[in-house]
Amino acid sequence: MKFPQKHTLAQIATILDVEFVGNAEFPVYGINEIHVVEPGDIVFVDHPKYYDKALDSAATIVLINKKVDCPEGKALLISEDPFSDFNKLTRYFKPFEKATASIAATAQIGTGTIIQPNCFIGNNVKIGKDCLIHANVTIYDNAVIGNGVTIHSGAVLGGDAFYYKKRDTGFDKLVSGGRVVIHDFVDIGALCTIDKGVSGDTIIGEDSKLDNQVHIGHDTQIGKRVLIAAQSGIAGCVIVEDDVVIWGQVGIASGITIKEKATIFAQSGVGRTLEGGKSYLGTPAEDSKKKFRELASIRQIPYILEQIKK
Repeated sequence: MKFPQKHTLAQIATILDVEFVGNAEFPVYGINEIHVVEPGDIVFVDHPKYYDKALDSAATIVLINKKVDCPEGKALLISEDPFSDFNKLTRYFKPFEKATASIAATAQIGTGTIIQPNCFIGNNVKIGKDCLIHANVTIYDNAVIGNGVTIHSGAVLGGDAFYYKKRDTGFDKLVSGGRVVIHDFVDIGALCTIDKGVSGDTIIGEDSKLDNQVHIGHDTQIGKRVLIAAQSGIAGCVIVEDDVVIWGQVGIASGITIKEKATIFAQSGVGRTLEGGKSYLGTPAEDSKKKFRELASIRQIPYILEQIKK
């Protein structure tokens, strides 16, 4: 998430009321999660296990809960609770804006686009030309929809990320300040849910097709011409490359990549990055040819046991 304008390290430290390490005029352009940070971004870290990853990342400002050696060319913000202070920055730069109409006055809707009754179109949403938005669709603030997109009834675009920190007092929610971005000629089935990014964008690439009841988690990036069948669930921060096929009721864990032209058969569970150009089956998902051979072997077990008895 980029700020509306450049800020200095001292200005951000004043907003958070924290100590800083580095030049007071050090430039700060935005905040982001570790997997999408760029120079000028703030990234937060609150566990020693991940200190090195954050300090060595592309982010040039690290919001951290311990004073450590500051890498050259970077700056630190020393916070007792980086998680809460990251939320404070999200709320400061992207505050919640109450809706005053079912289709916001600030929404931009292209020519030829049809919006059926009972839809909600939030603040600053952009919808391209020749789209068809069916009844009872909800599109949260700041979403971007391309041209020729079809969204079926009951779909929700832009819900909050499912991202919590467990504390002694309960769960602390990470505030979502990102967007949903849908590229041209995407079809989104009925009752699909696509969460916005925590600080970046959740993206559905051009000409991809989602069946009914598909869930896409925060900050996930779906490539071009991807097919996703009904009741599949993709967690946050996943990359699905171009021309992937995902059949029904597939579950995909967070932070992994499904590479180009992979096919995942129905009801598979994916917990690791999958190479492209192959088909996968089962939980955990493995090469489908290997899996089918294993299943064929399992069917021989009753016969083998009978032979042993004899």
